[in-house]
Amino acid sequence: MRPILLSGHERSLTQIKYNAEGDLLFSASKDHVVNVWHSHNGERLGTYHGHNGSVWSLDVDSTSTFLVTGSADNQMRLWNVRTGECVKTWEFTTAVKRVQWSEDDSKILAVTEQRMGYQGAVRVFEIKRDGSPQSDEPLFTISPRGKKATVAAWTALDRYIVTGHEDGRLNLWDMDGELFWEPEERAHTELITDLQVSDDGTYFITSSKDKSAKIWSVGPDKSSSDDESYLTLIKTFSGDTPLNSASIVPGKPYVLVGGGQEAMSVTTTSARQGHFEIKVWHRVFEEEVARVKGGFGPCNTIAAHPLLKGYSIGGEDGYVRVHHFDDDFLLAKPYGALEPED
Repeated sequence: MRPILLSGHERSLTQIKYNAEGDLLFSASKDHVVNVWHSHNGERLGTYHGHNGSVWSLDVDSTSTFLVTGSADNQMRLWNVRTGECVKTWEFTTAVKRVQWSEDDSKILAVTEQRMGYQGAVRVFEIKRDGSPQSDEPLFTISPRGKKATVAAWTALDRYIVTGHEDGRLNLWDMDGELFWEPEERAHTELITDLQVSDDGTYFITSSKDKSAKIWSVGPDKSSSDDESYLTLIKTFSGDTPLNSASIVPGKPYVLVGGGQEAMSVTTTSARQGHFEIKVWHRVFEEEVARVKGGFGPCNTIAAHPLLKGYSIGGEDGYVRVHHFDDDFLLAKPYGALEPED
């Protein structure tokens, strides 16, 4: 599984995303530039110039028509994927840390930073796809309680928005911007660094600085005490290093997690001691089944190919590494056939 090394950024990667077909890979970085690549051979297709600060987040719609980006220049931008034209720019009072398209491509959520006396918030915008002007005002705004939200995502059928917070909490919000479900216990003991939803939107994985990744189901679930919960912990994957990202491999019982020693300490340690490897965990048995060598610094972001052809990672060293799964990985059955007994 030797990776293709993509060199198109001068500073560390912040987020990478495949499009729905998996033939395009988008990368965002602290160098203000967004790149798009052919995922099968690593050829750079183009760049999106316009931001004046670190680009923290990006997402592409299901038809690969529009790209949305959020940046430290307090802007969220909507781009035409094919032409590279900036269609719309939204201005905020603080940096935009996370953006994501809704399942039906009709809305975008944006998580803004809490800074300089301004409260962090999650804003939802309606996107017009017929060429008419986009609205400057959000449909609704979610104002998280307590610690700021660091990540957010849509769940199945865009019914809820789930937010992950600086203090490790998870909250569920309805489409009126009201708090729908708040678990009594914190999901993690430290900051939640990433949140990626499964293909069907019924469960998601979180990663945290507390060295663990967890899978959660969304929807009513009754516990043994007959209490109903809308966020239920399914699996936990605990390691020995702070995690920056986690991704679910579609169609296979695996999850990918990555992180490593903090970037400021990287020069004082070797790659092995820094735990920069990508770890592959079995989703069902909660056992580590493989490790793949990472970069020369922490892994900041992981994206699994939507058609099970591989995965990509973005690192602190400024490189995107595209891994393609070998045939023996796709055919491997580490726990046997796992056929149901008669």
